[in-house]
Amino acid sequence: MDQKTNNLDSKDEIAEGRSAALDRLISLVESAGSIESITDKYFTNTRRIVDSNRSATASYAVFMRRRIIAALEPAKRLLGRYVPEAEVKTYYPEGALVPSEKKLLKIDVPFARMSEAETLLLQKVGFPCVCANNAFEMCRAVPYAAFIDMHARHASGAEMNLLAAYGASVGSDAARKENPDVRGFTSSSQDLTAPLYGQKLGTGTMPHALVGYTDGDVVQALKYLAPILPEEAPVIGLVDYRGTEISDSLAAARWFYEEARLQDEGRVFGVRLDTHGARFAEGLDYDKSIDVVGEWMDVDGEYNIAEAVLGTRAFHLDVGNVIVDRVRRLLFGTGVSIASIINTRRELDKAGYRQAQIVASSGFDLQKCQVVGAVRAPVDAIGTGSFLPGTLSETYATADVIAYDGNKRVKVGREFLYD
Repeated sequence: MDQKTNNLDSKDEIAEGRSAALDRLISLVESAGSIESITDKYFTNTRRIVDSNRSATASYAVFMRRRIIAALEPAKRLLGRYVPEAEVKTYYPEGALVPSEKKLLKIDVPFARMSEAETLLLQKVGFPCVCANNAFEMCRAVPYAAFIDMHARHASGAEMNLLAAYGASVGSDAARKENPDVRGFTSSSQDLTAPLYGQKLGTGTMPHALVGYTDGDVVQALKYLAPILPEEAPVIGLVDYRGTEISDSLAAARWFYEEARLQDEGRVFGVRLDTHGARFAEGLDYDKSIDVVGEWMDVDGEYNIAEAVLGTRAFHLDVGNVIVDRVRRLLFGTGVSIASIINTRRELDKAGYRQAQIVASSGFDLQKCQVVGAVRAPVDAIGTGSFLPGTLSETYATADVIAYDGNKRVKVGREFLYD
């Protein structure tokens, strides 16, 4: 869902926008207080001891215990601010796939200067790298859909927003490099992070709160919203508020195309599906959903459909039906199921609104994206924050000193970092 007037057009503009966003990140770190107040106290004590005794040059190795996509620029920016004399060797370029326990960075630096910065450094390594890996896989899974970064409300604040969005932008770029047909992440719901996706400002659809303000009337909400959007911004109606996704989609399309005729002004229309997971979308139940997906895929029977999605080998290896049951819920279940996306597309087309776009949101993590892509569900854009790490522990980065004044020395078990 591109906003042409909102694009950062040249490579230089995009690079400048990303650089400014990362500068903002470092400013946020600085605003939290002195390095002594925001690092681990034992590192401050170590710095004091080294300052009072003998200086040493330490060689740090930074790694992670899981596979990631390298998104290390925030960490390198932080080093440049707090330890400018550090000599940093990068083992993987930005956007590269990195196996677990492989060195990401080697840092040669005066030990006293680096000690206090270690905590701050590690805070900026793992989170964006895991977000990058998740975004990379999600974009690969649904190459034909644009992704909208909607993670903001799930984060703890601006610093986390910038780290997560930087990671998602790197992962998205990596997916495009692997497959030029990938659309990837094209926009953000925040002005703060929009430049990381090549945009000047954030974008969005409409919240449930606005539809509620109009007594559940999505058409009235669109009448309020359309005039205040940029001229070439898509006009998207949120259609699940009253539980009448199809009726409201058709009413919204009718207003846009036949009453307001905004297409004559070059405007783009779409509907956003965000159905609550406790109910089926309008016109569907479980059995009807099986029929809808089966017709779309030209496959009969729910287990045959699941097998077609998973692949025969994966299907038969899942002896406890754990994966199969999850896939069946995504295909035929409540909420924004694959069936609900297909059914909405079918009903819009039947009414003559083939150019209307569909934005889907709600729980679009990697597995859901993989199912969407496997079915080639007719979605134009996916709004998601589910590239965020599923568990915080998977973002933990580690730094070990592996040499002092050139003499190799590391705790037992980490000798592999010498290589």
